[in-house]
Amino acid sequence: MSNISTKVPEEKSQKIRASVLHGVRDLRIEGRFLFPPNPGMVQVAIRTTGLCGSDLHYYNHYRNGDIIVQEPLSLGHESAGVITKVGDGVTNVKVGDKVALEVGLPCGQCERCQEGRYNICKGMKFRSSAKSFPHSQGTLQDRINHPSGWVHKLRFLLPDGMSLDLGALLEPLGVAIHAERRAKLVPGSKVLVFGAGTVGLLSAAVAKIKGASTVAIADIDEGRVNFATQNGFADIGYTVPLKRGSNIEENLEIARATAEAIGTQAKKGGDVIGEVDTVFECTGVPSCVQAGIYATRPGGRLMLIGMGSPIQTLPVSAAALREVDLVGVFRYANTYPEGIEILSRKDAGYPDFSKLVTHRFQGLDNAPEAFDMAAKTKDRDGKLVLKVMLETKEDGKAQL
Repeated sequence: MSNISTKVPEEKSQKIRASVLHGVRDLRIEGRFLFPPNPGMVQVAIRTTGLCGSDLHYYNHYRNGDIIVQEPLSLGHESAGVITKVGDGVTNVKVGDKVALEVGLPCGQCERCQEGRYNICKGMKFRSSAKSFPHSQGTLQDRINHPSGWVHKLRFLLPDGMSLDLGALLEPLGVAIHAERRAKLVPGSKVLVFGAGTVGLLSAAVAKIKGASTVAIADIDEGRVNFATQNGFADIGYTVPLKRGSNIEENLEIARATAEAIGTQAKKGGDVIGEVDTVFECTGVPSCVQAGIYATRPGGRLMLIGMGSPIQTLPVSAAALREVDLVGVFRYANTYPEGIEILSRKDAGYPDFSKLVTHRFQGLDNAPEAFDMAAKTKDRDGKLVLKVMLETKEDGKAQL
């Protein structure tokens, strides 16, 4: 996929630098040779990459759940950059275009792909994921080669000189857009979001943009909750108390009490939220999934977005007897055009998405520091940590 070689290169190749994970918290800068793009491919100079939860799992554990890294792996998949070369037959972009990368490459032939649900293609190869072998190398590299059909020109979004951060945010925004589509929200819906990280904040924002009358957000971190309500991502915030029972019965009672407490919250001058039409669960934490079931009205939906505990104990009867649908959400499909439109608009009621980027690090050499920051909720100065970006600039010294 990336035309990378470690052998002696032909004269046309160029040497690039890549951040490569060799073990738990063992990042190394390595040289790789990158060949010119094949027909239908483009070469992209990566300018900014957002660090996400799956990257952190690989960095800290050399695995992501049951997926174990089997060979050195470059991380990173929330990325944007600039086209530097195009292969034969490429017409959708040209050299110099700013693009966001969609890094999941489906087979394109199976039934799911033919349905347009390529995100659940069994043959999917996703950059920075160790699920397939050989692994699909991530974007924490100077340049990569990528199929032209999976780069998205950032039309009207990024004027000259503007940071490419918003382009990188299109990847997590795609998760939020895909979740909203599967939720089938209707205008006037009441929405609750568990988790005020990047995906939770974006899910809340998309719900508001799509016409939800009330959007509440809940998290154990008061700083993140306040950020959401103070910056227009949500209408109501609730800080979830840290409580844990000694058995499942006590845990379910705590979850029920959490749902009831959230239901008593109200917008300024408005009625209490009560039960909601849709819950977007973005943590994967069992207590939040449990509370999400109790918080949903009869006939509503609980959207399972967070990739947390793989095995959970849930009050299934509380969902089944009220016909609460539990709906899975995995990545995204066909969301980038809508995401570009959303980020390009400055309508009243739209939050300032650029505020999600709270910390930036320059250069691949600073990747360990960037990962360490991304694992925190506050920096040493007490500033909130949300999205950490690693930005890179070529200096011309990598050319052979």
